[in-house]
Amino acid sequence: MCGKILGDLGADVIKIEPPNGDLSRSIAPFYHDIPDPQKSLFWFAYNSNKRGITLNIETADGQQIFQRLIENTDFLIESFNPGYMDGLGLGYSALSQINPRLMMVSITPFGQSGPHKDYKSSDIVSMAMGGFMYICGDADRPPVRPVAPQAYLNAGADAAAGAMLAYYHREMTGEGQQVDISIQESVALSSYLAVAYWEISRFRMKRYGNSRLLGSRVLSRMVWPCKDGYVNFVILGGATGSRTNNALVKWMDEEGMLPDFMRGIDWDKFDLATVTEDLMNLLNESVERFFLKHTKAQLYEWAIRTQAMLYPVSNSEDLLQNVQLSDRNFWTKVDHPELGDTITYPGAWAISSEANLDIRCRAPLIGEHNQEVYEGELGITKEELTMLKQSGVI
Repeated sequence: MCGKILGDLGADVIKIEPPNGDLSRSIAPFYHDIPDPQKSLFWFAYNSNKRGITLNIETADGQQIFQRLIENTDFLIESFNPGYMDGLGLGYSALSQINPRLMMVSITPFGQSGPHKDYKSSDIVSMAMGGFMYICGDADRPPVRPVAPQAYLNAGADAAAGAMLAYYHREMTGEGQQVDISIQESVALSSYLAVAYWEISRFRMKRYGNSRLLGSRVLSRMVWPCKDGYVNFVILGGATGSRTNNALVKWMDEEGMLPDFMRGIDWDKFDLATVTEDLMNLLNESVERFFLKHTKAQLYEWAIRTQAMLYPVSNSEDLLQNVQLSDRNFWTKVDHPELGDTITYPGAWAISSEANLDIRCRAPLIGEHNQEVYEGELGITKEELTMLKQSGVI
């Protein structure tokens, strides 16, 4: 992710893989569901705007070639265990002697120092130890991890920000430095909004997820099924929810689906701190029954017209057809000549008047740019390349 962000900003990023290819090439899903290291959509997503070479840095020849690459490199991004690169003679102290302007970005589970620095981790471990998992899930159940891996993405984004800070420092002083990224710390920092939410709303909130404890012991649902998917909607009390609740009651009445018990509720005085669980259950059942008769588009159109607080939960197809994203040219067509196809990608994460953040090229094939980099840029001969390949160096 860090290299992807820098590549999107315009850097010439070279992905270095082992001779047989990076292990992340085996991560599903695959193009047309064909398991193939050259067809991983995961690989496509995170390695566009990069060139690709293969190199075994555990060999003496590989280490020499790596050191030559470093001579004219601005950033080195690595995620090996602390001490691994030092053990190969390729740590920051050694490489900075070759290139004092080098900025080495090291991403590890717990950072380069501390009693946990050698501990192993995974996404779920990082989400748990970073504290984010505690605030996920239902209030009356144990914590759960977010549905998609996020810890590494948080760390990758933080690493890109740290890399740019180091770059700014180098532009002022000429000095490189090592940027030390702890995935645990990135996750912990990503939880800061939970504190702000608590302070601003004063809700007695334990966790948020499919439901939330809103100032009472009664769960207010947040995600509701409808005719063709899901919508986000919360039954709120007082002035905050009065307009939405009154508009919904009117619509339900117009369609003959308003139960009698809802007619007598004064929504201006409806208070989640005193509402009974039985009443909330009846409300949930009635609203769900009504939503199931309508599509996401119908519910969203009603929300816009009445200024009600309801939003569709978009799936991938919804996003591809979203008029706002299309109007801003968010989706980008990327050519894959090796597949004889063009694939739609999410585009730039920002629009800049001064820089082109578009996807310039698809992710590289295994060793696709070996000749371009080794022969064209390092001056290694074809004969030497052949020998290095035969010996397993590249």
